[in-house]
Amino acid sequence: MLEVTCPTCGKTIEWTPAQKWRPFCCERCKLIDLGEWLAEEKRIPGEPVMPPESGDES
Repeated sequence: MLEVTCPTCGKTIEWTPAQKWRPFCCERCKLIDLGEWLAEEKRIPGEPVMPPESGDES
């Protein structure tokens, strides 16, 4: 059986269809991770994207 580590708390869980929140161990860890992404505490590395310039878009 494949075991993975919860990315939020580090708990080891089995990777099975029965594990509803995989790769997280529970809904709480899933929501903590989501909150970190929304607060921009986590990012995917890369070049910054500049927003389109407003004005002369006719």
